[in-house]
Amino acid sequence: MKRLLVYMLSGMALFGTSCSDFLDTAPLNALSPATTWKTEGDAEKFLIGCYDGWADETGILYWDCASDFGFNFHAHEGWREIGAGTMSSTGNVANYYSFGMIRRCNDFLKNIEGVEFSDAAKKNDLIGQVKTIRAYQYFLMNWLYGGVAIIDSYETADEAKVPRNTVEEVKKFIYDELDEAVPMLNDAPKASGYIAKGTALALKMRASLFYADYQLAKDAAKAIMDLGQYELDPSFENLFMVAGQNSKEIIAAVQHDENLYSNWMIATMYNNGDGGWSSMVPTQNLIDTYEMSNGLTKEEAGSGYDATHPFANRDPRMAMTVLYPGMDWNGEVLNTLDKEINGKSNPNNNGANNCSKTRLTWAKYLAPMSQYNDVWSTNCQPIIFRYAEVLLSYAEAENELNGPSAEVYGMLNQIRNRVGMPDVDQNKYGSKETLRELIRRERSVELAGEGLRRQDIIRWTDASGKMVAETVLNGPLKAITGTIDPNETDPTKRAVVTGSELVEERVFKPYHRYLPIPQSAIDKNKEQLKQNEGY
Repeated sequence: MKRLLVYMLSGMALFGTSCSDFLDTAPLNALSPATTWKTEGDAEKFLIGCYDGWADETGILYWDCASDFGFNFHAHEGWREIGAGTMSSTGNVANYYSFGMIRRCNDFLKNIEGVEFSDAAKKNDLIGQVKTIRAYQYFLMNWLYGGVAIIDSYETADEAKVPRNTVEEVKKFIYDELDEAVPMLNDAPKASGYIAKGTALALKMRASLFYADYQLAKDAAKAIMDLGQYELDPSFENLFMVAGQNSKEIIAAVQHDENLYSNWMIATMYNNGDGGWSSMVPTQNLIDTYEMSNGLTKEEAGSGYDATHPFANRDPRMAMTVLYPGMDWNGEVLNTLDKEINGKSNPNNNGANNCSKTRLTWAKYLAPMSQYNDVWSTNCQPIIFRYAEVLLSYAEAENELNGPSAEVYGMLNQIRNRVGMPDVDQNKYGSKETLRELIRRERSVELAGEGLRRQDIIRWTDASGKMVAETVLNGPLKAITGTIDPNETDPTKRAVVTGSELVEERVFKPYHRYLPIPQSAIDKNKEQLKQNEGY
């Protein structure tokens, strides 16, 4: 489809209706509704203002750094303190406590009511899109901070000094918003980047799965399937390339154009030797999570795992997700292990801040590097929702509700078979508990690097009721050490691992389930806004 949204975003200034900076209610270029909200065209222009920055693009790429699967070395970028468990209300912590987008949506929904449309369905579609955007913002904030204020359109800072709503109240608001939006929305978007039914349903699915409302999650996933618009891409790695941006697996993605509305963040992900910053990198913990190619975990007898060659004989998704030492890369052998190569300093392991401290780099969105004319100005479009998540969410919800079934095994096999992994061993994973283990692992490796891992390890609990994050995020984060054997022809065996070294110590306490509310926000509303426990 035509990338209409990209072109409109690139040329649109944002509009607003207020003059106070409290609760982000103060766009400096505010225009009077009396002079701007007259026609359908006016409403469409303001709609683009609601889209600008609506999706959590930064988080899609960075959030795994706040989990056991990722690491962010540069503290000023905001995720290292979260991953290490050293967060404070005044620290360098990624800030999602913002009501600017919500206020923008509030103003849109208030003002569009007075605009006459020749087609009521068109008006409803615009309203449904904005309600979905607003629900997404509340979902992020509710999940990351707990209860937040459900705000109105305020005229003054004093009016905006409102208390926090509870988690349950915000959750209900999100569900109600989406339930209203879905029937208003078109079945398919008018152009790439616009919200239609599939996106709203995917948000309902993800939110209800995170809140452990499994029947709602299952129903939303089934509704997406019934749309008949989405399917697994035959090629897993194609999804994360420029060539795959029109894949039928993608439900929603952040739109970019290399000339008009470019994505420069991709450059920061490359390793030092490729001119990048290693801003967000995967960890050996992720590598350890992949099954062997025979379907056994590396801990199981007969798996064939060799700690000296940990990249050999693994689930093919490993090599499609992670750039690992020893692989072929840009016409050379990728070496992140040796300090020197042929007597010269190795730019990927010379102690520079921009070297990957885990010896690993993401392959998703980065490979091949040749797909970008300029890595600092790309048309990379990070995926927000895709169909594999739908299948995995349905499988998880159905297993939690009713236990194993042929339907669940079939969905998991679709995902596994796509990359050449064997069918699920139904004897080994024949109970709700054992299948839960597999579903969680399958979700973890399928969606690695897509920003969902921290939320998953917080919402998942072990047999004792303890958050999985309390286990996997407590203790040292380590990287492998060793050397590259230049005479080895098998890329998966060129890395000869001899040990490990400390990257950082990490801590996760129960109160880390939520982020601290920024002190600057509390200072503006000391009477009504209370800090989260533990900070």
